[in-house]
Amino acid sequence: MGMTLIFLSIYTFLALFSFIFTGKADQSVIENVGGISNLISSGKEVQNWLGLLGASLSHLLIYNLFGIGTALLIPMLFIGGYELFTLGKGKLIRFRKLSYICLFYMMWSSILLGYFVVVNDSPNFLGFLCGKIGFTVADGLYSLIGWGTVILLVLAVLIHTVYITKFKKVTSLIGKVTKNTVENQTVPIPTPSSDHDEEEDKEHEEIVDSSSDEEENTNEEDKEEERDTALEDEIVSTIMEKDNPPSTPTDIVPHNETTPTVVEEKSDNNSPQQIKVDPISVDVNIQVEHVQVGEATPVPPTQNYSEHRTQKTKQEPLPPVPPKKEIPASTSKEPESTPSFELEKENKKSNPIALDPPAPAPEVDKSVDPHQLSNVSNTDDVDKADLNIQLDEEEEDFIQVEDLDEYDPKLDLSHYKHPSLELLNPPVENKAKVTKEELEENKERIVNTLRHFKIGISSISATIGPTVTLYEIVPEVGIKISKIRNLEDDIALSLSALGIRIIAPIPGRGTIGIEVPNSNREMVSISSVLATEKFAKAKMDLPIAFGRTISNEVFVTDLAKMPHVLMAGATGQGKSVGINVLLSSLLYKKHPSELKFVMIDPKKVELSLFNKIERHFLASLPDAEEAIITDTKKAIHILNSLCTEMDMRYSLLKSAGVRNIKEYNAKFNSRRLNPKKGHRFLPYIVLVIDELADLMMTAGKEIEGPIARLAQLARAIGIHLVVATQRPSVDVITGMIKANFPARISFRVTSKIDSRTILDAGGADQLIGMGDMLLSTGNDITRLQCAFIDTDEVEKLCDFIADQTGFATAYMLPEFEEEQSASKETGGRSVDDRDDLFEEAARLLVRHQQGSTSLIQRKLSLGYNRAGRIIDQLEAAGIVGPFEGSKARQVNVKTEMDLEVLLRTLE
Repeated sequence: MGMTLIFLSIYTFLALFSFIFTGKADQSVIENVGGISNLISSGKEVQNWLGLLGASLSHLLIYNLFGIGTALLIPMLFIGGYELFTLGKGKLIRFRKLSYICLFYMMWSSILLGYFVVVNDSPNFLGFLCGKIGFTVADGLYSLIGWGTVILLVLAVLIHTVYITKFKKVTSLIGKVTKNTVENQTVPIPTPSSDHDEEEDKEHEEIVDSSSDEEENTNEEDKEEERDTALEDEIVSTIMEKDNPPSTPTDIVPHNETTPTVVEEKSDNNSPQQIKVDPISVDVNIQVEHVQVGEATPVPPTQNYSEHRTQKTKQEPLPPVPPKKEIPASTSKEPESTPSFELEKENKKSNPIALDPPAPAPEVDKSVDPHQLSNVSNTDDVDKADLNIQLDEEEEDFIQVEDLDEYDPKLDLSHYKHPSLELLNPPVENKAKVTKEELEENKERIVNTLRHFKIGISSISATIGPTVTLYEIVPEVGIKISKIRNLEDDIALSLSALGIRIIAPIPGRGTIGIEVPNSNREMVSISSVLATEKFAKAKMDLPIAFGRTISNEVFVTDLAKMPHVLMAGATGQGKSVGINVLLSSLLYKKHPSELKFVMIDPKKVELSLFNKIERHFLASLPDAEEAIITDTKKAIHILNSLCTEMDMRYSLLKSAGVRNIKEYNAKFNSRRLNPKKGHRFLPYIVLVIDELADLMMTAGKEIEGPIARLAQLARAIGIHLVVATQRPSVDVITGMIKANFPARISFRVTSKIDSRTILDAGGADQLIGMGDMLLSTGNDITRLQCAFIDTDEVEKLCDFIADQTGFATAYMLPEFEEEQSASKETGGRSVDDRDDLFEEAARLLVRHQQGSTSLIQRKLSLGYNRAGRIIDQLEAAGIVGPFEGSKARQVNVKTEMDLEVLLRTLE
């Protein structure tokens, strides 16, 4: 039976462990298993390591019962099987105590995971591992007491911990120590009574009875509990004997034996008393005491006490200490041979002073082993020393853990101050607003225009925005939406306005929207947006305040959740201002240690103002002259460097056992990751490309590949892309790039084709410019008026940050090592591997000083593929330069004489 339970525990462990990786895939198979005929086919489909039985078992325990917490049943099965197998002789841990712990935390963890699933209100991996029971209980508790569920779970853990650790021992220990301290302040010395011997007999019988009871119950307690009891008794006895001299063990001496007595000596000047006691009492005082041995006579113990003493010594690592007993002050007769100890307490601030002169050297009786007392005392000293060392080490470790504070990356620049709104121009109140007369006039024109085309309207309402006014209409029953959508140009003609945009229907409202530009538009300043409470209290990783919506509300979004932005717009429509607004929003909210920018500016002037904050917020290559990249070749290098940084960060996340940068940084800040193993705080990195079209024209695939890689993989490790272009054509925004940019912003474009390229929908060609934009997040398209930030405001902002203390250098990205291309590998081969016309083609290019593939084709009558291979071999040999797009390659060799010398060296 024991081996069966052990095997079952191992089998359950493998099944549950496999369920973590294959549970979702096997769920549909397990739930659809019908009759016996489906078992074979289902067994072939399941992916669990232990087949259909393992998948069914793990599905029952984890999914239908208590979730991943059922793994705590495994140690219960294993310990129970081990005890049955060894017939109770081999005990690893008390099975009853283990059962209490495992069953409690199995249910507790299931409810806790279920609570997180209920709070998040979305199915995730936790929902798959919390179990049905845990989810049901957590859902009920959350419905009844809400967030009080957390308090209830914490209280449950505390109560269970107190019950398991038997907190009564601690309280009783404190009570004993407190009581003994109060009693020792007065040192009561009761007078002897005639019933003294009878009390000793009763106490002796109680000890013998208790010893037999303890022998019976010893098998029911584990060694750990016995050590705890012995340690507690020793601590109590230590504190007791610190204030009282050790008493005589009269409770263990028979009535008819000669018992040692206690002598009370009083001085004339009321000096403190000196008490002489039996030498058998064991000294367990932690403080050093001077002991003078007087005359000693052995006290013959009874047989029962000897057996009890022997068994207790075997069971407990520390020697037993007699219970506390009040010592009589005097006796009627003093025996001639009374064993005694003279105890003098040591004062830490002064030398010990003996109260009485030392007694003469005692005569030790032959029946007493002269080393017995010293051996017992030495054993106690060793045990006390070990105890003290162990307690000191535990206390030191505890102090070290408590003293460690969480790591704060902001301490590197602790005096950094966030920019204030005073740097920005104050918002200007716009007096030209939409009047009521204008609204009524537009309503009548819309209704009359639709009525001319026999389209009835049930109701119409207006929402005034900073740039446009949204008129929502509810058509009569039986009117097709497509009929209204086709009247866009007719409504624009009747209203004598440009930029009419029809939303049919408005998602989630059941109405049709007609956006009409205001005759007097309102400018949205960046200060009016950043000063709002919505932006100031935004609990986002990378908050961005773009501007205001049609309903005149501030629009704030999180770049970390977008997670990449593709921006397009014709020249002069607000695209560059939109980039500045995005960057300014992040600069106002983030600390330099939390955020870094990588800026690529082919225009060389759009982002040049941010050069001043290089040592605060910018990242660059180690050998870069400027942090803002303006050269195409360097842009390729820094994009590939970001890919290397991405791979390095994923390696750190893998070793830390987390899935995203937020969890990693939280784990690092709580000092659960060792910096000596390469772990470090990871700031967010935002890549900003101002003109993608120019990069795609000059570099093409070399640019598209890294951008696509970063867009696909870099979200989880905190690298986000903001890519802007003036020409949103399919050769610039390729399918690979477009598929990985769910968030897209479009300012006004010139054609409907461009609007569909950037948004996958029309409407961007109907915008009115000057910051009027559409934001698409995949499902909905939101019309916004982008905030305006002037160049002077950007300059003031950058100057304020640059004037503060920054880092020594910009944030260094890993150096990019350019891989050897196929052409360079060809250059390293022997002469026989080169083309037969290699030297002739080299002389031709040097003679004409033009590194062109078409020139080789025409002059040597070759095909394009062979001419291309020759030009690659010439580049590898260093005769011509690298590819430069539509331009011809540069010829590095100026004369044919130099060429001959170079060719001979290549041979």
